[in-house]
Parts: sequence; structure tokens; C-alpha cells
Amino acid sequence: MLYSMNILVTGGAGFIGSHMARRHLDDGHRVVVVDDLSAGRPEKVPEDARFVRADIAEVDLEPLLREEKIAFVSHHAAQIDLRHSVADPLHDARANILGSLRLFEACRRAGVRRVLFASTGGALYGEPEGGRPAPETHPTNPVSPYGCAKLSIEKYLHYYSEIHGLQTQVFRYANVYGPGQNGTGEAGVVAIFCEAILHGRRPKIRGDGGQTRDYVFVGDLVEAAARAATVQKSGTWNLGTGIETSVNRLFDLIAKELSYGDPPERVPLPPGEQRRSVLDGSAVRRDFALPSWTPLEKGLEATADYFRRIARS
Repeated sequence: MLYSMNILVTGGAGFIGSHMARRHLDDGHRVVVVDDLSAGRPEKVPEDARFVRADIAEVDLEPLLREEKIAFVSHHAAQIDLRHSVADPLHDARANILGSLRLFEACRRAGVRRVLFASTGGALYGEPEGGRPAPETHPTNPVSPYGCAKLSIEKYLHYYSEIHGLQTQVFRYANVYGPGQNGTGEAGVVAIFCEAILHGRRPKIRGDGGQTRDYVFVGDLVEAAARAATVQKSGTWNLGTGIETSVNRLFDLIAKELSYGDPPERVPLPPGEQRRSVLDGSAVRRDFALPSWTPLEKGLEATADYFRRIARS
């Protein structure tokens, strides 16, 4: 690491944000976590971080940013449930768009010059064109309020970059999985499958299970963010492996890891469900000199081990 910084992690009591906070601490940075605990849990916040419970859509963070002399903001606070965004787009817009705008305005007034934003790939691009993994230049055709919100926030960041000189790093995530993910919600199929199997419930597969996603291990995102924090570089990057895996194949791999022998329960596919999603992540690996993506089997092994430990405790 070249130097230490004071870093604010929004959503740092959640799955990805807590991993980010821990890595920044391990790298010698001072970390402040802001989370409203609507989805996150306080025990996920690393004990060496300062924790502030606040809703970024309601609270002006300028005083906190000034008090802590924040130099870098890792913005991971979000309403992440795509299906909930469809059911309640107004709530999704409040949490994601308005919350982000209040944060960016606080950064502008407090003189914070650098922001990393956790965006989305699959929900932003829609069905990938041409049968290939979607690059960053792929047309953005969101078909959910969640995807629309993420795209809107990216456009606002472009405004803040052009008009106010904010250095922005946009990470468009594929389907993230790994230890610490919540297995009781609607988002995060790997965690949901693990949680169901280990608690005696049959996992549910929507539709024929042939729909594909690009599953990226949370540790790979953390490594990319750690490197991005230390360089003065702006841009937009996909974080995905470029490999498609069907839900049926994913279930088979998890069932093998957890020695589960029963078939899944088949339920109807919700309307509007994307058939394919896969991202070209070659640019981020090149620009930040990242190692190879964690193979799915290896990542699932670590994730299954985590859920086994949780189930025993």
C-alpha cells in the first residue's frame, strides 16, 4: 500500500460492504461505516471500524465527512432486491437514487474528491447481445426499477465528475456470492440454496433452471476495490468472470458440496426474469493487474463451509 486514508463505507454492515470495510482496515486505512441496518447487521461491522447508524436518504453526512477527514467513499448502501424494486419502485428510487444524491452532495460540500460506486452489470445491460459476455460498452437496457436506479446514479456521477471534478470509479457487479451473504432474502441464490439445504428445506428453482448468471466471488471484488482505492484512476468497470452458469448447474454444485441428494422444488418463473447475464471483466483485470477470477467450484467450497459453520453455531 502506498499510503493510508480515511475511508467511509456506506452499507458496511451488509454482505459486500462489510468485506470491503475489513479489507481496508487490513490495509492500514481508517474506516467509518454508515448503515441504517435495514438489511445489514451490526455484528458484520469490523470492530476496528467506527460505526454510525444512519439512513443516507435522510441524514446529511457532510459533518461526518468533515469530522473524519474522509478522503475516499466506497458507496455500497442500496436496496438490492430486484423483485422488491418491481413491487415498490418508489421505495427503490428513494433508497438508491435519492440516498446516493444526498451522499454525493455531502461529498461535494465537504471536499471529498473520490467515490467508488457499487453498480450492477446484469440488471443494467439486460439480455447480452451477440451471444458474448457484455463489455462496458454494451447498450444499457434495464428492465427493472433497480437497474434504472443504478443507471441513473451512474449518470449523476458523470455530472459530478464533469462539473465538480469528483473522481469516480464505477464497479458493475455480476452476481456476487461468498461467505457472509444473507440466505433468508430474495437476493443471492447461492446463499439461499445453502441456507435451505442446511435447514431442512427443499431449494426452489424458478422456471426450467436454464437461465444463466455470471457468479463472481466476493473476495475478487474486495481485491479490485483495494487496488482501486490506491490509484488516481476514474472509469467504469465490469466485475464478472465472463462465464455463464445455469441455475440447474449451480444447484448441482452446491448440492454436491453439502451432500444433498433430493431434487429441487420447481416453481413458476416470475414475469420479466432475464434469461442470460454474463459480463466481460477483462478490463478491470488489466487496469488493476488483478489475478485470475476465483473458480466457481473453489468459491462455492468456501461459501458452503461458511454456511455449515453458521448452521452448527
